[in-house]
Amino acid sequence: MRAGSLGLVVGCLLWSALSAGAAPPVPAPARPESGAVYDALQRTVRIKQVALSPDGARVAWVESVPVTEGARAESTRLQVLERAQPKRPPLRITASKDGAPCAEGSLAWSPDGKQLAFLSTAGEGSARQLYVVDATGTSVPARRLTTVKGVVATPKWSPDGKSVGVLVIDGAEDAQGPLGPAARETGVVRESSPVKRFAVVSVEDARLRFVSPAGLFVYEYAWSPDGARVALTAAPPPGDANWWVARVYAVEAATGETSLLHAPTWQVAEPAWSPDGKQLAFIEGLMSDEGNTGGDVWVVSVPERLAAKVRPGDKAVFASRVPPARNLTDGVKASATDLFWPTPERLVFAAQVQGESALVALSPKAAELTVLWKGPEHVAVSLARDGVTSAVVRDTFTQPPEVWTGPVGSWTQATRLNADVRVSVGDVRSVTWTSDGRQVQGWLVLPPGSADVKGRKVPMVTVVHGGPAAGVTPSFNPQTALLSARGYAVFLPNPRGSYGQGEAFVQANRRDFGHGDFRDVLAGVDAVLASAPVDPARQGITGWSYGGFLTMWAVTQTQRFQAAVAGAGIANWQSYYGTNHIDTWMLPYFGASVYDDPEAYARSSPINAVKQVRTPTLVLHGERDVEVPASQGYEFHKALKALGVKTQLVIYADEGHGFRKPEHQKDRLLRTLDWFDANLTPVVPPAAPKVRAPAR
Repeated sequence: MRAGSLGLVVGCLLWSALSAGAAPPVPAPARPESGAVYDALQRTVRIKQVALSPDGARVAWVESVPVTEGARAESTRLQVLERAQPKRPPLRITASKDGAPCAEGSLAWSPDGKQLAFLSTAGEGSARQLYVVDATGTSVPARRLTTVKGVVATPKWSPDGKSVGVLVIDGAEDAQGPLGPAARETGVVRESSPVKRFAVVSVEDARLRFVSPAGLFVYEYAWSPDGARVALTAAPPPGDANWWVARVYAVEAATGETSLLHAPTWQVAEPAWSPDGKQLAFIEGLMSDEGNTGGDVWVVSVPERLAAKVRPGDKAVFASRVPPARNLTDGVKASATDLFWPTPERLVFAAQVQGESALVALSPKAAELTVLWKGPEHVAVSLARDGVTSAVVRDTFTQPPEVWTGPVGSWTQATRLNADVRVSVGDVRSVTWTSDGRQVQGWLVLPPGSADVKGRKVPMVTVVHGGPAAGVTPSFNPQTALLSARGYAVFLPNPRGSYGQGEAFVQANRRDFGHGDFRDVLAGVDAVLASAPVDPARQGITGWSYGGFLTMWAVTQTQRFQAAVAGAGIANWQSYYGTNHIDTWMLPYFGASVYDDPEAYARSSPINAVKQVRTPTLVLHGERDVEVPASQGYEFHKALKALGVKTQLVIYADEGHGFRKPEHQKDRLLRTLDWFDANLTPVVPPAAPKVRAPAR
């Protein structure tokens, strides 16, 4: 289940139209025209990736192209800045022959820091292909290296700079991944699944050679320092479903011989080699979503000689004799999210810590931690070879993303792409409370001017994140700021099951969906009511994916919420198990399949308590969502309608779990705001009487 709430799935969309003039009075600010605000939001710049060259001399990033320029919604620009000349305009990199915007990204620097590999749709068709280009300022055009009829992803240079590794699904151009809209299945449903394999592309002659076995679907990989081996996280197909049972392998780059390095208890991600190639680090933990990493830092020693048993084309994989992996952060109240190993004595990881972001240094031998930086913001990190110089994308609830560079924690701003963007919100607070003996944390964003009117209380919307293994850190989010601008307090809790307080906290909602975590949410609402000017009689709740489930669950358990918007939620875990395409994710959480323990699934299903619902509930869903099929929305909506509860169901055509069409993203956000406006009935102060000019 994806971790994005309504705003987060849309992406980090930004805007500048919310702050013109003084802050309006609260609780009912002058209503901006929502569509106009959203359109202004679309014209601002998002930063999708940052990549620092290994020597730290250059920083590259991927930025969105405003839709107002006539570009397609997914169009981007690639920019490169010389750090020694920060006032010089950045160099644009593109594979487009006429410079027209297209979808480009997945930046990867060559070992010497002079060339960039990237993916682009500039060629024929819509598929992304691999390109390389000189990034030092010469006028040499980008050179295309692949013509794959399928999917190309995740370029990374080999250590000798002679080739580029990629992940390839050959002959499956419609493979959208679990977030994308599913291909329609009619007739005999196919039983075979496409396989994503690790391949090597020669920079000199563009020859592509598959390396990893045909029986493994590869999710992530990392070159060893000498380029002789590649570490993989992989599982047998189907790939979309089996990420949750992926293991760690080592494949010989020359021969494809493959050995098992680690069979995890939970999920694995972010493989990173030690500089001497003798150890491999990775993140392991209970993760509900591919790509949304969180867990402990583990290390396994890699023998010089591996008992390899598999060659490309073989279907079976046999384990080698390797020492057991070690957990270096066992018991640490943080969740590692990204991993770097720059020097033998110093491993660096990014983490979520109690709702904040952090960068931490770790001694692999002594398992000693040093916090390099920590702050109430969201960061995306790229580290240079020295392990000190870095490039980051930083944003908060009120500050849009920009690129910063320099030593960790002593960054200098490198871009001002959104210098004119200002967001006006009220007080931002980190809220902590106790629930069932645990300390829980969340964020409260009050509307502008909420402290200026004594005795007035504002309505509040609780936004529950998805996952459930995810966490809210302060980020520039359209839903949060637009709700705030329209007079709502926004409460974003991190209940048990969330990242930020260690693995025990993440695993605290196993076999307990909707029970302990929902008690945490309600206790958080009580904590806010006791400390902030919030109206207990005007409470809303919303969320997407797992947040959509918890919204459905909330309205079956309590009458405390007067309005609800459930996006891509699960109404019935029993029927959900047999209809979604990623059911493997449920096994670690429920402990067994629905066929072996149906009661565990029934205990957490909102549909079984649906007769308790009185709350007006809007239900939203993508038509071709395979992570949470739209049938879940139909099931909940039909029950509410039969029971006479105010409800509306909206199915968005051809959308998957993450919406891609701008018009649907816009409709979903504005429809949500309108639902809360209609059902939380904010008090509108009377208009000031007109004063007539005296007769002359």
